[in-house]
Amino acid sequence: MTADPHLPGLAGDGQLQTELDAVFAGKPAEYRPRTHHFMPSGQPRFVNRLIRETSPYLLQHAHNPVNWYAWGDEAFTRARQEAKPVFLSVGYSTCHWCHVMERESFEDEAIAEYLNGHYVAIKVDREERPDVDEVYMTALQALTGSGGWPMTVFMTPEREPFFAGTYFPPRDGQRGGGLGFLTVLQRVHHEYTHRGERVLESAAEIRRALHEATHRSTPSDDLPGEAAIEAGVAWFVRQHDKVWGGFGGAPKFPRPVALELLLAHSERTGDLAGREAALHTLRQMMRGGLRDHVGGGFHRYSVDDRWLIPHFEKMLYDNAQLVTALLDAYQCTADPSFAVVARETLDYLIAEMRSPDGGFYSATDADSLDPTTGESEEGWYFTWTRQEIDEALPVDLARAVHEWFVTTDEGNFEGRCQFHTPRDPEVVARRLGITPEVLMNRIHDAKRGLYEVRSRRPPPLRDDKILASWNGLTLSAFARAAWVLGDATYRDVALTLAEFLTTRLRDAEGRMLRSFNEGRASTRGFLDDHAFVVQGLIDLFECTFAPRWLDLAVEIQAQLDAHHHNPATGAYFTAPSDGEPLITRHQPEYDGAEPSGNSVTACNLLRLAAYMDSDDLRERALGMFRAQSEAIERTPMTVPKLLVALELAVSMPVEIFIVAGNDPVDALVDVLRTQYLPSRVIAVTEPSDDLRLAERIPALNGKLAVDGRSTAYVCERGSCQRPTNDPEELRAQIDQKRRTV
Repeated sequence: MTADPHLPGLAGDGQLQTELDAVFAGKPAEYRPRTHHFMPSGQPRFVNRLIRETSPYLLQHAHNPVNWYAWGDEAFTRARQEAKPVFLSVGYSTCHWCHVMERESFEDEAIAEYLNGHYVAIKVDREERPDVDEVYMTALQALTGSGGWPMTVFMTPEREPFFAGTYFPPRDGQRGGGLGFLTVLQRVHHEYTHRGERVLESAAEIRRALHEATHRSTPSDDLPGEAAIEAGVAWFVRQHDKVWGGFGGAPKFPRPVALELLLAHSERTGDLAGREAALHTLRQMMRGGLRDHVGGGFHRYSVDDRWLIPHFEKMLYDNAQLVTALLDAYQCTADPSFAVVARETLDYLIAEMRSPDGGFYSATDADSLDPTTGESEEGWYFTWTRQEIDEALPVDLARAVHEWFVTTDEGNFEGRCQFHTPRDPEVVARRLGITPEVLMNRIHDAKRGLYEVRSRRPPPLRDDKILASWNGLTLSAFARAAWVLGDATYRDVALTLAEFLTTRLRDAEGRMLRSFNEGRASTRGFLDDHAFVVQGLIDLFECTFAPRWLDLAVEIQAQLDAHHHNPATGAYFTAPSDGEPLITRHQPEYDGAEPSGNSVTACNLLRLAAYMDSDDLRERALGMFRAQSEAIERTPMTVPKLLVALELAVSMPVEIFIVAGNDPVDALVDVLRTQYLPSRVIAVTEPSDDLRLAERIPALNGKLAVDGRSTAYVCERGSCQRPTNDPEELRAQIDQKRRTV
């Protein structure tokens, strides 16, 4: 390719241009440049430095006419040398408005030419660099009072932000008015070059505000108590939409951490209001359009308050956490519908999101190609017209689909139908003159037929990077499902994933790496990468009871303690102590779509402490509550996962051990699988494993198979009820333990 003298700004550096052309030429045959700018030969007109990256999001921008840099010293050195401000754009590969701004502005040659001439432009994938995202999102929120992606930040060559926003239309007056991106670029550059002292003063003020925001918590001498948990639960109960479920109005997000808190608190206290709020929310999400009724899994969030019309992207972390919430609900209620949807979600992940290495891809886009128009449209892949359904299915199955999913000629989403199931099977079956059993069999067959037809449509873009943190959540989902449902397939998936995470995504020191793509891992891991994988390994231990997984959890927790712990507060930093120095170092607290790494770590420490009878681990967890006492006491609704950890701290874990004898342990284990026990120490031993497990779990010492038969022990702090070989007596002992909590 021949470098354009202005776009993307590589003129005069023939060596770099040659290098980038060579990288492009080495891309696999399935690589498709994402750009509107092509030469007559079919080659993209532009290639920039992002072609060297593995992030799917950065590669989406590798053929923009913008002279993009990835985050790193090279960009800031150039900005200092040329006395230019830095333009930072942060997003992720399935972000709808990131795509819009790319098409409108970053593909616009006039805008790109101005950007290249007056700024040094940096593009960051927030999912690969959560540390960068956290710092500048805090700055954006301080400057504007809100946040979001794409995140647009202007900063000095010293990495200090002085102006920020989110999406901008390309030019003044477009998309509802206001300043366009080109005007913003021009005005910010004018301020920077003509009022430099004022800009530097603003940057210094913002830096001070960032430092205060990330160091505002002062550790308390007192531990937060049950009153904070009650306040958090009460907030969610008050916010609960008693008609449609969820908390608050539109848009509605799943927020599984809140469901986990409500169910765990109900189990300990008998609070029925929180339990019903969680179960009602899950049932309404299962019925609504948030759920992909044909292919399985859940979309990102609902744009309305009925869970009817989603934002159609699918995120790995949402689906993994929703599986664990569904499994909790199944154990709480024995309602098989929760298990069915959990299985559908896991099967979707296996079929569409699992890599050949055993890891799981990150996300799929909301947009997909409408073959009838040639344009990318949100939700087209997932939605249907009545005619499409009639053409895809036999008459009896099509009729069942129309009635069950309530399709209409006008549709409920841009002339198409997003499936939902607002009516009970008995009602629909009566309308069709069949039994509910026949109805559900027809729906099962119809979904298979629709899935086959849908699979021939142009699919949404898939972000195929594998993140350690989100795969840690996925490991928990498969391990929990293998245990609760007794499913060997899910157990094998979990084992393969654990092997992948602990070999391909760990460095020589034993620390987690962040991301895996194109056959290689990159970027040293952050707090979430370690914390979520430790959680997954503990869950896998509780599925297999193989000592190896508990050992690995302890090892990775030790790496987290060594490189992320802040002894001044007791909490943990996102970035490691030997990581790239940013203008501030963040200690996350908020439990949102994903739980905070600090909240998960508090849970992990308490669970490990219970297994290993370790006062040191327990004290470290209690220190985290002191470190985050301000958030717990003042805004408990912002830290529901941390309140789950506090539930563990104030409760007495039930200890249940099953020691294998000469007879099968299955009947005793099956009782244990059905029990919802958020605070627990459980182990099932084979005769050959007794000593190995007892070395790690002191409470196992002295536990033997009575009369050579498999025996269960239900204990509390070493005080045990009568050993039993009888499954019904085991069930009764567990129930008795519940009533005395």
